[in-house]
Amino acid sequence: MQIDIQARSFSLTDSLRNHAERRLRFALSCCDGHIQRVVMRLSDINGPRGGADKRCHLRLVLGGLPDVLIEDIETDLYVAIDRAADRAGRTLLRKIGRQHALLRQGRPPISDTQLSD
Repeated sequence: MQIDIQARSFSLTDSLRNHAERRLRFALSCCDGHIQRVVMRLSDINGPRGGADKRCHLRLVLGGLPDVLIEDIETDLYVAIDRAADRAGRTLLRKIGRQHALLRQGRPPISDTQLSD
């Protein structure tokens, strides 16, 4: 699993990068074989004005399934990362479970084009 972490409007510290990678690997370890790439974009929406404006946007690129997009906004960036990673893990499990159920029923897997119709 390739992890790409990007910070927008602030500099990414080593501790924040390590925390994000550790949380992603833990939350997504059950489905590691399905994930080709993870892109995490971290941003501070309001800048120095403060407020609940720390955004964590995740994009999971999967092999043979549509991408998973997750976004969480909190006052603390560490909390936003934790919540987004947890939600991504649950969403991925649900999506893979549906795919396996369809295959067991003899139906073809869901493709990107079928979801956009």
